[in-house]
Amino acid sequence: MAITITWYGHSAFALDVNGHPVLIDPFLSDNPLAPISADEARAELILLSHGHSDHSSDVVAIAQRTGAPVISNVEISNWLKRQGVSDTYGQNTGGAGDYGFMEVKLTIAFHSSSLPDGTYGGSPNGFLITAAGKKIYYAGDTALFGDMALYGEEGIDLAILPIGDYFTMGVDDSIRGIKLINPRFVMPMHYNTSPTIAQDVAGWANRVNSETDAMPIVLDPGGTYPLP
Repeated sequence: MAITITWYGHSAFALDVNGHPVLIDPFLSDNPLAPISADEARAELILLSHGHSDHSSDVVAIAQRTGAPVISNVEISNWLKRQGVSDTYGQNTGGAGDYGFMEVKLTIAFHSSSLPDGTYGGSPNGFLITAAGKKIYYAGDTALFGDMALYGEEGIDLAILPIGDYFTMGVDDSIRGIKLINPRFVMPMHYNTSPTIAQDVAGWANRVNSETDAMPIVLDPGGTYPLP
């Protein structure tokens, strides 16, 4: 059983779970770092953490083209149905769903959420993904919060945390978050898409190595990492 993970820039990721393609927050069309177009994205499931356009703007088109169900919160699920997405799963914070080859639990994220047309997007979320014998914590757009330690108690193989600052936690708080979560591996996200969230990712990785027990995984856009 195996998982590979590909970064598409910003907070957009693709997972391959034993041959099942999954997209997380597939912001591609207006993403200057994206190595593929929305028309090229493959999906059997789509996970959407919150409604902001730098996460959601391609979801309707990809879901309609691929037929992939979208997992999100109730408010976003209802909004997607009104946009013509026929298959959605509207979970809520703390709830988990079994989707056959993977389980997805919605976690807390401290942020805001509105849809591209201004519609209220409910509470923002992260994801705790259990698949192929691994646990991945995708924090979503969030500030640092102490209960990350509770997710760490799950035994996290890979944590994916924002480091861009300004809109989310920055480098310093991400290091504190890593210490709370204590994952085997950690990947950065939500950085370098615009000057406002520019970061020295090599410096971040050096700090992870020197200040935590996690191994940093830094990918170029389009880069893929097989989770051991």
